[in-house]
Formats: sequence, structure tokens, C-alpha cells
Amino acid sequence: MLAFTFPGQGSQRPGMGESWVDHPSFELVEQASEIAHQDVAALLLTADEETLRETQNAQLATFVSSLVVLDATERIGIEPAVCAGHSLGEYTALVASGSLSFDDGVRLVAERGAAMRAAAELRKGTMAAVIGLDDDAVEAACMRAEGDAWVANFNSPGQATIAGDPDALVRAGDIAKELGARRVLSFPVGGAFHTPLMAPARDRLRAALGAVVFREPDPIVVANVDARAHADPNEWPGLLSAQLCSPVRWHQTLSTLAELGARTFVELGPGGVLTGLAKRTLSGDEFSTYAVSTPEQLEAFVAAFTTHTSATVEAEERPALFAMAERLVVSPATGPFRPVETFAGAAPTIGGGTAGGRSSLRVAVGELIGWAGETEIRSPFSGSLEGIIVLAGERVVGGQPVAWLRADQED
Repeated sequence: MLAFTFPGQGSQRPGMGESWVDHPSFELVEQASEIAHQDVAALLLTADEETLRETQNAQLATFVSSLVVLDATERIGIEPAVCAGHSLGEYTALVASGSLSFDDGVRLVAERGAAMRAAAELRKGTMAAVIGLDDDAVEAACMRAEGDAWVANFNSPGQATIAGDPDALVRAGDIAKELGARRVLSFPVGGAFHTPLMAPARDRLRAALGAVVFREPDPIVVANVDARAHADPNEWPGLLSAQLCSPVRWHQTLSTLAELGARTFVELGPGGVLTGLAKRTLSGDEFSTYAVSTPEQLEAFVAAFTTHTSATVEAEERPALFAMAERLVVSPATGPFRPVETFAGAAPTIGGGTAGGRSSLRVAVGELIGWAGETEIRSPFSGSLEGIIVLAGERVVGGQPVAWLRADQED
């Protein structure tokens, strides 16, 4: 089972979009710029480290960069069974699952970044990494500091991030060392994220969350706040609001994904921090991890993943990826997807045919599958429809797979 994970603020780096400029998925950058009223391309291509460190820039750049990688991955027919994102990455995961539209995701991330920056300006805060100490001891160090210091991230066993008032954080760090921490490393950030010091941002974020529509995530998304999967779309506004002032339970989230059946973890977006955390959290030969931030890394992942799966799964039992790779029906344009009535019952599903894995729905060469906006989507193949793989109303882009079928031999 495949899990997609998405990085948060701090993974951004100068020039992180350069390798994608000539890829069709880079069109998302222009769309994001129009929605956010900001030059996202400049953030991904020419912005320096100082500019990218600013909270509102870091979040928008990381979010859009991750979605470019996701879009490129989806275009070749690879889809996850579960998703999660670290802090900001949770918004990316919700867009990946269809719970949030791309447009709403951009608006929310832009507003979140601005709200968090404003909160940080009201009260100075900082963060530090504590290495080599268990979670309970890190929490104890923060409590014994007798000030505004809290655990912000439970990243992996033996690695946590603390945040709060700078003086209180120094005391908490000293106590952590006394309790056995190997190292305490401070790092420059715009505020004490995921602590009560972010409370001033919550009203502004709540208003933004109330203005968008959440849908049931498919695939499911595991939340930062409680490391549980939440299928009810009505729960997500509260979870995202709570996330501002609550610790990110990341290694617990990874464990939940594993309990749900995930064995291959793919980090989509800049950096590779989450891949390292997954390696430290999940032990056993059954787990594999990949970081994908460039087209070359995507190609390497596809080659490795397909080779591994081909060697361990019988041909008739292989995931839809292998059938899809040869018999995809893709959208020729960008717009909301609408299937024709005949095929509406097959959406959204992969391998949703009749017993034995064969669909009773036949598709002829040139047959209308549906529309992307006002543009018709027609099949270049004839065969049995195995499934529609996007939601009705979901935004698709040119080249994105919308259906797959088992083509007739002559095709």
C-alpha cells in the first residue's frame, strides 16, 4: 500500500522549482499566482534564502512546489491509498485527497501564512530541536522550564522540536540536556509555531476555513493533531484550526499509516526531511521510503516501485498502476470533470468492475468519457472500462488520467 506524505515549512530552498519549469505540471504555478495575487514562480525560481524564510513565502512556495510534484506523479497514473502532511503539508494532503480544491487550498495557505506571521510579530518566539530524548522527557523539560515552552513537533522517536519564548526555551534546552538529550539545536524561524503563542492567528484562520467547502477525503488523510484518520469532512476545519496551537504528532502519524497498511512511503515536495523521519520511525524490511522533489527522482521512484511490485505480485493481482500505464484516458484540458451519465456509476474507483476484475461497461474508440470544463474527453482505445479515477466536479489538468480501461488486443 502506497502512502503520500507532504513536507511543511522549513523544507523550502532557493531554486526548488527550476527542474520543473519545462514540465506540464508547472502550469499550476501560474494558476496559484493568480489565486494568491503573488508571483509564486519568483518564489520557486529566483527568491533567495532570506525571502523564502518569511513565513508567508515559505508556506506558499512549499505548498505549490509539492502540488507540482503531486500533479506530475498523478499524470503517470500513480495514486496513494493514504495521505498525510507535516504541519503545512496537511493542507497539501487534503488537496491531494480531493477534500479541498486546488483554489481553496491556495487561498487557505496564503491566509494561514499571513495570519501566522502577524501572530509572530505580536509575540517573539523561537524553536529548537531536541535530539536523543524520549517524548515524555522532552515534555517534562518544557514544564520544568517554568515559562512559555512547549513541544511543537514529535518528529521521530528520539527527535522532537520545542518552541516558545526564547528565554524559556533556553531553560528547557538546558533541562533537556540534564535529562539525557544528546543535542539541543536552535534554528531560525519566524515564530513559535504549534504553540499557544499562535492563538492570535486562530480567529483569522477560522474565518478562512469557514469560507471553503471540505469534501470527504479519498484517499483518507491522517491528521497531525491526534494521528487519526478522519473521513468526515466536517471535522477538518476544527482539526486545522487546532493544529495551529497543538503539536504535530508526526511519528505517531507514520505509525497510524503503517497500521492502516502503508508499506511504501513517498515524500512529494522539496527537501527530504520526512523521508529521513520515516526511516527512523518505521523499522522492518517491509517498509520502503522515497523522496521525490525533481523529475529525475520521480522517474527513479517509478522504476524502483514498479520493479519491486512486479517481482512480488502476480500479474492478475497487480495494482491498477500497471494496467493504467498502458491504457490511460487522459484529459486534454483543464477544468472541473464531469463524466457522461453512462459512466457516472464507475466514478470514482479503480478496478471497480464486476466480479473477477472485468467491467461490463464497454468503451469504443472515440467514445465520450466526459468533459473537463467544456472540453470533451474521448477514449483513444476500445475495451472494458475498469474505472473512472477522479471525482465528479474535481478539477483536472491537461494530461491528467481520468479513466483507465483494459484495452482490446488490437489496440
